[in-house]
Amino acid sequence: QVQVAESGGGLVQPGGSLRLSCAASEFSLKLYSIGWFRQAPGEEREVIGCIASAAGFTRLADSMKDRFTISRDHENFTVYLHMNNLRPEDTAIYSCALRGPEWKTWCLLKGVDYHGWGQGAPVTVSS
Repeated sequence: QVQVAESGGGLVQPGGSLRLSCAASEFSLKLYSIGWFRQAPGEEREVIGCIASAAGFTRLADSMKDRFTISRDHENFTVYLHMNNLRPEDTAIYSCALRGPEWKTWCLLKGVDYHGWGQGAPVTVSS
């Protein structure tokens, strides 16, 4: 079963930016939709958004639309979560997961629809 891994987490100052990566070692993500989620300490998991396998279609949760974007690299080995103007309340473990294989121009925003979860990348926003 394909499983992904996140990278790029770390400590960032408020107002800063960070890019997280989601990849499956030496395995193309071309036929997979990818979801991004986060979980802050003591909180439930929260959806950030997703990118469909086809046409580069992306969806962001309403609360994430103004600062976060999702993209794929041209070779489809890596999916990125771009985070801007980060705030202390963005501190969380950020995870990605797969849906598929499928060829879809739409993607889902519920964690139960995904599999192959990574271990998560910790992001701390603090001065």
